[in-house]
Amino acid sequence: MNNYTREDILRMVEEEDVGFIRLQFTDMYGTLKNVAITSSQLEKALDNECMFDGSAIEGFARMEDSDMYLRPDLNTFEIFPWRPQQGKVARLLCDVQKADGSMFESDPRYVLKKVIAEAKEMGYTFDVGPECEFFLFHTDEDGLPTTFSHEKASYFDLGPLDLGENARRDIVLTLEDMGFEVEESHHEFAPAQHEVDFKYDEALLTADNIMTFKLVVKTIAKRHGLHATFMPKPKYNENGSGMHMNMSLHNEAGENVFNDKNDPNGMSKEAYYFIGGLMKHIKAMTFITNPIVNSYKRFVPGFEAPVHIAWSRKNRTPLIRIPADRGGNVRIELRSPDTAANPYLALAVCLAAGLDGIRSKIMPPDSIDRNLFEMSEEELKEAGVEKLPMNLMEACQEFEKDEYIKNVLGNDLVQKYTQAKKKEYEEYVTQVTEWELNKYLHRI
Repeated sequence: MNNYTREDILRMVEEEDVGFIRLQFTDMYGTLKNVAITSSQLEKALDNECMFDGSAIEGFARMEDSDMYLRPDLNTFEIFPWRPQQGKVARLLCDVQKADGSMFESDPRYVLKKVIAEAKEMGYTFDVGPECEFFLFHTDEDGLPTTFSHEKASYFDLGPLDLGENARRDIVLTLEDMGFEVEESHHEFAPAQHEVDFKYDEALLTADNIMTFKLVVKTIAKRHGLHATFMPKPKYNENGSGMHMNMSLHNEAGENVFNDKNDPNGMSKEAYYFIGGLMKHIKAMTFITNPIVNSYKRFVPGFEAPVHIAWSRKNRTPLIRIPADRGGNVRIELRSPDTAANPYLALAVCLAAGLDGIRSKIMPPDSIDRNLFEMSEEELKEAGVEKLPMNLMEACQEFEKDEYIKNVLGNDLVQKYTQAKKKEYEEYVTQVTEWELNKYLHRI
């Protein structure tokens, strides 16, 4: 992590000929927003004097309380490598403040910071490694996105089958120019689907990196004449895009607290409790980790997305997996989140659920090491295995019942988020779709 001072920022802007700075922040949906300033206004911005109208950002302030300020996080300063070398463009990620100087409680970045602080009080740091999947599609003659691709490549294929190979390579090189340590990248199962994995890191930095990653992917794809989408299920009858979260806790000495060599699974009590907390709250968490109508089309059987609330050390079909690690370090992989999730809120609820498991000593049920997709409904019921919510409204209802997870977001954000998502679902179910017209119009 960088450790920049105000003077460092001013010096780098001058030395690197930065002419434009984007002050970026994230709304409640996980959409990146920004206010752009020239370098002549940088000192003002560094004094937290850059004001914007919070009422214009959905989920932010009311009209009568709309003056909000951006507080740049100096350690997030980055120069965009794809912009001109003269009059370069840089960015600073920002926290959001109210007019009285206090933090805006519904700022997603602040929500995550609060839970990280709780973990710190318990002696833990939270490290996360995301597995981010996306599609690269053609654009039409007007440059608008389509869901069309010429390629027929599948898992781990390479060129010439993988037509997105060059774009993916440029994405990785650009990320490395911006300080990412990319561990691997490859073609995924569906045609035109790709994955890039970057190094495990502390939770706030990881959430920041996911936002930066999405911006880089979309920007570089456009330079290749393609459209990158993080929509979870853009194509019928194809695999959807997930964002598996690999999580671990470390103590103040930097040791992985999930490790225990004396346990048959190599797992400590804290690891079991963390899993127990995730399983207790996962139905409510799904409203945050799978936040749009389309998210639940990824859960259709036959496409590998986990729907069963269970865990295993050995197989990939349950919700939670404990991956094999040659280094002996235990990590917990939550496989249900998707790429539409706001990373700050998703990591906040994951950590909060795990901490509740540790505090309350919630032991999970026994692991299930069979292929859950091949078990009958009767077998699943006998094993006590429940399913995730199967649509956005079910997830909303589970969320509204879980006071602990709601408290993570705070009353204001809960109210705005649930209201917006209920409206989204209502708009969806009242649509007359092409499928319905093709199915019914000619014969009814």
